[in-house]
Amino acid sequence: QVRLVDTGGGLVQAGDSLKLSCAVSGRTLSSSTMGWFRQTPGTQREFVAAISWSGGNGAYADSVKGRFTISRDNAKNTVYLQMNSLKSEDTAVYYCAARVSSSVSTYSSGYAYWGQGTQVTVSS
Repeated sequence: QVRLVDTGGGLVQAGDSLKLSCAVSGRTLSSSTMGWFRQTPGTQREFVAAISWSGGNGAYADSVKGRFTISRDNAKNTVYLQMNSLKSEDTAVYYCAARVSSSVSTYSSGYAYWGQGTQVTVSS
């Protein structure tokens, strides 16, 4: 049984930074692509960033490119999302996800395991 636990969300002001963490337990996912998605009420889950198992390949949504950085520590089975220069439109519940594949995907349907989500609220 794979379990993903998202932490690090909170209430911040526009321009601030936050770092989300996703701890994976139950199975080593060192060969899996990891991703972050976000969702606001009434909308579909939106791709934010993804990183390959080696960390050598990654992808970002255009809306966060240059502001967000995804990274992973396979030894700790943890994935991070560093979010800088936050904007009010970044407000959402953020979910980490694990894909049982080494290829990067930007589609939520490509991910088999999900965290419970962590709320990020950015006030303007």
